[in-house]
Amino acid sequence: MNAGDTAWVLASAALVMLMTPGLAFFYGGMVRAKSTLNMLMMSFIALAVVSVLWVLFGYSIAFGNDVGGLFGGFDFAGLKNTVGTLVGAAAEDVTKPWEGHQIPALSFVVFQLMFAIITPALISGAIADRAKFWAWTLFVAVWVTIVYFPVAHWVFAFDGFTGADFTGGWIANKLHALDFAGGTAVHINAGAAGLALAIVLGKRRGWPREPMRPHNLPFVLLGAGLLWFGWYGFNAGSALGASDLAGVAFINTTAATAAAVLGWLLVEQLRDGRPTTLGAASGAVAGLVAITPACAFVSPLGALAIGIIAGAVCALAVSLKYKLGFDDSLDVVGVHLVGGIVGTVLIGFFGTTAWNSAGADGLLYGGGFDQLWRQAVAAGAVLGYSFVVTLLIGLAIKFTIGFRADADAEVGGIDEDQHAESAYEFTGLRGGGSSIGRNADALAGKVPARIGEEG
Repeated sequence: MNAGDTAWVLASAALVMLMTPGLAFFYGGMVRAKSTLNMLMMSFIALAVVSVLWVLFGYSIAFGNDVGGLFGGFDFAGLKNTVGTLVGAAAEDVTKPWEGHQIPALSFVVFQLMFAIITPALISGAIADRAKFWAWTLFVAVWVTIVYFPVAHWVFAFDGFTGADFTGGWIANKLHALDFAGGTAVHINAGAAGLALAIVLGKRRGWPREPMRPHNLPFVLLGAGLLWFGWYGFNAGSALGASDLAGVAFINTTAATAAAVLGWLLVEQLRDGRPTTLGAASGAVAGLVAITPACAFVSPLGALAIGIIAGAVCALAVSLKYKLGFDDSLDVVGVHLVGGIVGTVLIGFFGTTAWNSAGADGLLYGGGFDQLWRQAVAAGAVLGYSFVVTLLIGLAIKFTIGFRADADAEVGGIDEDQHAESAYEFTGLRGGGSSIGRNADALAGKVPARIGEEG
């Protein structure tokens, strides 16, 4: 066991955990004020539900020995057989993408848990303002069980990882598609699911006729900043060691994200005449999404190219919902699905073994189309599986307990209807002697508008 690698993986797990509250603020600022708490809770409940399921059987389905090429068995149900064991490859085994010393199994368990938590939370942005809280909670439990856990097995479970006789998932070991930190398992998976749920629940009342602008852009920027910060654990932590590979992932994550901000803002300037703070935050997230699968397989110049392409393409893609008629409230499809596809496929162009011998040379580095088709198949397989199964789960919930809040709840505020709370309690200002409270009373004819004013 290498203590430094273990410490880095545990610290990275904490960074990835922070991404879920960061996502809550990012999404929470983008909705209307009357939906803020519900949006925050949709992310927060994922921390509770997925953590419990991960301990019971989630880790085992994702990283247990392969069963029929579809999911892991119950080797680790209840996290049995994990204490006192190591995962990973020996330091001299440079053929593995997790090159480095072995780490305790439980440090890997908790690191991967944080990926499982944030993935369903990403989906929530597609159905903001209109979902019942307990229906959403049930959806999270079912979705991670039959969609995320198996897909994580396909993508992240490598042969030999938990032992010499361990057999992993088909995308990693048979297709040999590259996905360093979750472009397919997390972002394409969540984006396709978001599209399916947006179709199941239907459009928000008044959309697209009524303006539904973000109520708190500082929240959006705060959330984007927390996501960017936590994403270093997401990407560089996936090296599973304090290694040169972690450094490659770290610098590429920075380069791509910065370039994507510029790409998105340039599109806004050319299309709309001015850059926006919402665009800057969205561009950063688009860049983070796109570089996730590629961060350890491309050079920094390749990362810059992926970032600026993703920023521009995602900025254009968010308008698809208006042309195609589906109400993806917070652009989960335009950012996560499209960004995930861009990053996954572009490995087939920009991948280079000069920066990671465990990767592959893409089209621009003499590798031909071999890696490109593998990347496309992986993206398409995850997209199709996630969309179809999510559609079935959503319809089952819709026609049993009901998925969508009623019309009065949407109009009056889903926070009050689902949680009996509101994010902003303005009535408390009336009795505190504040200028806001006094001006409100003045309008009601009760007190002077300013101190000392009579009549």
